[in-house]
Amino acid sequence: MKCNDLNRAVARATGDTAQTIKHRGFGPDLNEQAGPYLDWDIADLERKTPLFP
Repeated sequence: MKCNDLNRAVARATGDTAQTIKHRGFGPDLNEQAGPYLDWDIADLERKTPLFP
């Protein structure tokens, strides 16, 4: 999907103009595929440390 197509799709969904969306800087998340992630929910489950023993 090209940036203009994305702007038009967001504009249709929000009711704004494509120019407004472009001006606000909406775009795809470029860091979506960057490096490993830490899921804090899983990390908390793995620790299983009671607050009060």
